[in-house]
Amino acid sequence: MEYSADLIRQIEEKWRKKWQQDKTYSAKINSEKPKHYVLDMFPYPSGAGLHVGHPLGYIASDIHARFKRLQGYNVLHPMGYDAFGLPAEQYAIQTGQHPAVTTEQNIKRYREQLDRLGFSFDWDREVRTCDPEYYKWTQWIFLQLFNSWYCKDADKALPISELIEVFEQEGNKNLNAVCDEDTEVFAAEDWKNASESEKETILQKYRLAYLSEAVVNWCPELGTVLANDEVKDGVSERGGFPVEQKKMKQWSMRITAYAQRLLDGLDKLDWPDAIKEVQRNWIGRSQGAAIWFDVSGSDRKIEVFTTRPDTIFGVSFMVLAPEHELVQEITTDEQHSEVEKYIEQTKKRSERDRMADVKNVSGAFTGAYAEHPFTGEQIPVWIGDYVLAGYGTGAIMAVPSGDQRDWDFAKHFDLPVPNVIEGADISEGANDQKSGKLTNSQFLDGLKVKDAIKKAIGALIEKGIGQKKINYKLRDAVFGRQRYWGEPIPVYYENGVPKSVRTEHLPLELPEVESYLPTKDGEPPLKRADKWNYDPERGVVPNGEGFPLELTTMPGWAGSSWYFLRYEDPNNSEEFASQEAVNYWKNVDFYMGGAEHGTGHLLYFRFWTKFLKDRGHIPFDEPAQKLTNQGMIQGDSRFVYRVEGSNEFVTFSKRKEYKTQRLHVDVNIVDGDKLDTEAFKKWRPEFKDASFLTEEDRTYKCGSEVEKMSKSKFNVINPDDLCDQYGADALRLHEMFLGPVEMHKPWNTQGIDGVSKFLKRFWRLFHSGDEFSVIEEKPTKDELKVLHTCIKAMTEDLEKDSFNTCVSNLMICVNELSSLKCNKREILEPLSILASCHAPHITEELWEKLGHKSSIMDAGWPQLKEEYLTEDEIEYPVSFNGKKRFSLKVDANLSKDEVEKAVLEHERTGQQLKGNEPKKIIVVPGRIVNVVH
Repeated sequence: MEYSADLIRQIEEKWRKKWQQDKTYSAKINSEKPKHYVLDMFPYPSGAGLHVGHPLGYIASDIHARFKRLQGYNVLHPMGYDAFGLPAEQYAIQTGQHPAVTTEQNIKRYREQLDRLGFSFDWDREVRTCDPEYYKWTQWIFLQLFNSWYCKDADKALPISELIEVFEQEGNKNLNAVCDEDTEVFAAEDWKNASESEKETILQKYRLAYLSEAVVNWCPELGTVLANDEVKDGVSERGGFPVEQKKMKQWSMRITAYAQRLLDGLDKLDWPDAIKEVQRNWIGRSQGAAIWFDVSGSDRKIEVFTTRPDTIFGVSFMVLAPEHELVQEITTDEQHSEVEKYIEQTKKRSERDRMADVKNVSGAFTGAYAEHPFTGEQIPVWIGDYVLAGYGTGAIMAVPSGDQRDWDFAKHFDLPVPNVIEGADISEGANDQKSGKLTNSQFLDGLKVKDAIKKAIGALIEKGIGQKKINYKLRDAVFGRQRYWGEPIPVYYENGVPKSVRTEHLPLELPEVESYLPTKDGEPPLKRADKWNYDPERGVVPNGEGFPLELTTMPGWAGSSWYFLRYEDPNNSEEFASQEAVNYWKNVDFYMGGAEHGTGHLLYFRFWTKFLKDRGHIPFDEPAQKLTNQGMIQGDSRFVYRVEGSNEFVTFSKRKEYKTQRLHVDVNIVDGDKLDTEAFKKWRPEFKDASFLTEEDRTYKCGSEVEKMSKSKFNVINPDDLCDQYGADALRLHEMFLGPVEMHKPWNTQGIDGVSKFLKRFWRLFHSGDEFSVIEEKPTKDELKVLHTCIKAMTEDLEKDSFNTCVSNLMICVNELSSLKCNKREILEPLSILASCHAPHITEELWEKLGHKSSIMDAGWPQLKEEYLTEDEIEYPVSFNGKKRFSLKVDANLSKDEVEKAVLEHERTGQQLKGNEPKKIIVVPGRIVNVVH
């Protein structure tokens, strides 16, 4: 029976249906087995469906999940969809179609493609972030954050009710809590006398989910706030629309409260070092001092944070972020116009662009001066876009001798550059060395940097103009989005005071709107809803009744910050997951996803987990113990070369003889580098009359380049087409065989043919012609050695996630067994299990043919027997004076003396020695024999 395309299709359809009917991969709580939770990062279901690059991580995690199940673990391997997002909303705006309809269509397409690849997902646990029964609990978690504060003494989040009790008893003077920098000290009496609105204003400074003014990435064309990773080169990643910096009242998450714990937790995680380093840099812990500079002629102060307070005497100017709250207040009338113009320019640049641009120097003088805290010297105050409002205090004391951007700024605007490090050369640029001795620094002169920092901080504290401080680069996460397609934020406003929607009224479902655009007044789309007010007794009510509800929705990362927990108990209507479920499944044991999520998703993922642990909802504080990043499968693009101004195309080798325009061509109409010219004309009708200057063999050869796989580059390969031609098992094996899962690698369609031939050889081991032919005869030593060599190699490879070398080992094993003409059950049965993780369809079919009634996944991983790997004989290379002369096979159990005796008795030894006695015989057991004569 030939393993043909028709047979492959029948087998794969058969087993997909059977797995679904039998719920083969359904996971249940089972305390008799150790659990193992395998998770893939939430996919966003786009309309384009999957290309061959997308399943790479899913295939790897599926192999891992199957391996662990065969090892006896109770495996949870779920899948769902990150279904809220800007793409569906933009499509809705363009077409008028509700985003839910588009999302449902996209999910259906994704599911069809995922199913074809034979993944062992427990689909009964599927979750979708846009399902009200799911986002009910996202909203519930938001309310827990809203009603929590962070106590530094306990080093955890606590209920806001406990904070209110403290305020009622003693105010906040003795409170050690994470709060806004500008929080004022008040007594219990002040709290009691405050109005409800005033009390809430104070609480907002402590809540972990809070409402405040924030500088955001505002995209007028999209009518929404964008996250930093949605902005590139000053424009929106989707659509390429201009993005500006804008101060808006926004919901934010106080992730900064967890900065140190997020840092410390990395040490105990089995994550790639590169990802951990990215997170450390993003959190950006630094130690130094806060220093207050008086603004001349004003009662206001400018606070700066510096890691080098020892350089205080090197300050020659100050720079505020253009968005700094003091800018408008301290700018003089003479400088007002220039400052306003500069602020408008800055709004057009994202923070990422401002940080990255080190070449262009710009700024504006406010006309104001600050007083040096030690010398009283007047220091000019400027604004500059290289200072960010959200980092540190949004203000810096510029020390141009020690910081290159300050040096560039000083040189550009002809400002002084005083040197404070003895012997430092600052003629061509700043010298940021952290060694040396201080000079021109009054009481710090002659001190080494380390000692000077300590003394400077002491002097600042003594004078009451500064304090020791730890700073983090991490900023609170802007949470609200001016979009429609997202989770409604469960807050209503009573006389302007934000209040929680009652739990019994969750989920707060998205209302219908007649348009998904912001209103003419710039209000979010939810403002268009006819029924979007709230009554604490009745829930959502028509407009004109009750109180107004929040109009912004949650960001895409909200639902993906806790989804791993919902998988543990997806149908629970009483809580996000039962205590039994979270106590059993706990956190993720193996998490697979792209490295591009190293900051955003993974930080929020960890933050929400730590918070839920603090509030007693889960028993662990890290969401995933092990993380593996899959690399990118890159597209192998093809190009044609059009002679400019004509419909003539020249082949790759002749392109330099003409002035040509390079055009991408669909890789599906190219065989290797040979273009199907007729297919090209049909694909691009505007070139139906084109002529092609070919090679001597009359073929048109394309150029090529490895690029990102993308529809716009026409280098996308549809996995459905490959499954039709070769089968899902071949595609799975081929994607793994391309190289280590964590590496980027170019796609190579031709390679799948070799994997397909391997599967046919594997199939033939079990068949003689059209007949299934597996015999019960006992295997030989050679056959057992081949099998157990493969068991050993496969086990070791799978334990270290080396999925590509597994394929090599399977190929070697099948080739050797084919040479031995082995068709014995005792060998082929465990071989089927070894191959089942990579190729589940063919192995299930063979397992059934072997007479088994249950799935191969219930078989158990083959046990290695080391005795089958030991050699009966060892072949020694025998050298004379270091030169090999012959090889000698001897019994593997011989001692060194016995090996030496066997060598001396060999006739070839006599020929080499010619009757002379050897001076020495060196025997390295199992390795080599060297006769010195």
